Amino acid sequence: MARFAVNQHLFPGVDVKAKLLRDYPLGEHTAHLLGYVGRINQQELQLIDTSNYSGTSHIGKNGVEKTYESLLHGKVGLQQVEVNAKGRTLRVLQEQPPIPGQDLQLSIDIQLQQTALKALGEFNGAVAAIEIETGGVLALVSKPGYDPNLFVEGISSKAYRALQKSPDKPLFNRAIRGQYPPGSTVKPFIGLAGLESGVVHFRQKNYCPGYYQLPGKEHKYRDWKKTGHGVTDMHKAIVQSCDVYYYELARTLGIDRLHGFLSNFGFGSKSGIDLTGESTGLLPSRAWKRRTRRAPWYPGETLIIGIGQGYFLATPLQLAVATATLANGGKRIRPRVVSSIRHGDGSQEELIPIVSQITQNNPLHWQQITQAMTDVVQGPRGTARRIRNKKYRIAGKTGTAQVFSVGQDEEYDEKTVAKRKRDHALFIAFAPAEMPKIAVAVIVENGGHGGSVAAPIARKVMDQYLLGESL
Repeated sequence: MARFAVNQHLFPGVDVKAKLLRDYPLGEHTAHLLGYVGRINQQELQLIDTSNYSGTSHIGKNGVEKTYESLLHGKVGLQQVEVNAKGRTLRVLQEQPPIPGQDLQLSIDIQLQQTALKALGEFNGAVAAIEIETGGVLALVSKPGYDPNLFVEGISSKAYRALQKSPDKPLFNRAIRGQYPPGSTVKPFIGLAGLESGVVHFRQKNYCPGYYQLPGKEHKYRDWKKTGHGVTDMHKAIVQSCDVYYYELARTLGIDRLHGFLSNFGFGSKSGIDLTGESTGLLPSRAWKRRTRRAPWYPGETLIIGIGQGYFLATPLQLAVATATLANGGKRIRPRVVSSIRHGDGSQEELIPIVSQITQNNPLHWQQITQAMTDVVQGPRGTARRIRNKKYRIAGKTGTAQVFSVGQDEEYDEKTVAKRKRDHALFIAFAPAEMPKIAVAVIVENGGHGGSVAAPIARKVMDQYLLGESL
């Protein structure tokens, strides 16, 4: 620049001006959450007020940057000046100062965000954590991520191709766009559907021999435990994750009641989070199958929905919202990343949560489900008993989601299956169990087992939030 200044007389009409560029110091820790700004393209040029963007060449592309572009951008200023023949300013004729963009206060706890990413370790996956009282998103992690700084001034074709073609899909936001079979994490919600519908009592017992058969059919729907769970009530079915119990409960409820009840918790629809690109997941129904598959609904498909498999898909965020709603006694709060807006005059505008309430037929049913989830962690035979903490009590539910189907007479052997075909590990939880403050959902791709892989990740996140213990 100094060299050019000396020779500037050789370049009439050319000047050097400084400009500000966006910088993302936390890199991939917040890439999917914050998004990034990049140069305005032709398509965006058709949609924006070009006069208001005459002072910049950048615009929000995704994440918070895109959702709140209009607030962050502000308004362009205007200055009319008189110049001489050499282009030097002689005087200002008219001036209209620019209006700066507004400041956003996020609900994200950055230490929690970093803890969740680190806790995933070698695995890809997602973690969503929500403050139960407000619906504020405390952490929203998708791994792997990418460096958003690469996009600010234009990423090279080679670097972009590498991101696009990576089998790990680092540009894909798993937390709000990833759709996974929820597995056994939906059992507390289906159990509650059975209780609230009056088709089952909490201590009503069924027998689990290790498989289930529809009346008059030979096909066996297997339990994860080959020898079966024996005599089982709903408490035991949640604590030990008995599949056979839920095959029977799902058949008794039927797909119509299942769909109707589970939709109250946000399954099958967008949560409404203030980020772009959220997926709806899939909560199947008779109407959906007729419309998309042009086929009737079969009884066996209802059984599979009862253990969170088949057509059933959910995002990590949906699981976190549903868990928070259960912990909140049916109060469902729309999740938000931005908690308040600070205006140019210094005033702070707190964003009011949008709340809906699920009607409780009997509050005791909700307490019974919560107690069973608490015993998943705190009980001596719970599937997540390894993450027990003496300082606070956790209520949770483990889950395992199949990546591919296993034949009727075949067995799943994790050691012989390629890593990318291994089961996904899931865990949902809220804590403290008695007075919930945080709800967490974890999905570990190809992690295997929810209790041994996903649950410890959730425990680390909750330790950080409730006790201040970071990794």
